[in-house]
Amino acid sequence: MLFKKKIARSCAYCLYGTKLEGQQTLCAKKGVVTREKCRKFRYDPTKRVPLKPKAPDFEQYQQSDFVL
Repeated sequence: MLFKKKIARSCAYCLYGTKLEGQQTLCAKKGVVTREKCRKFRYDPTKRVPLKPKAPDFEQYQQSDFVL
């Protein structure tokens, strides 16, 4: 499911957070944090980075499957 009703709280996609290098986030309320959450969390969907789609597995097919 792309949009869940219950979002796990993370400063990485909070309204007050700004992504820094690595796992660090700059929070307007708490300063520099690493993978933390707080009571001021407000979800910002524009900061959510979707997962990359899984590459298809073509090993289950044979060469004859691709011939017309």
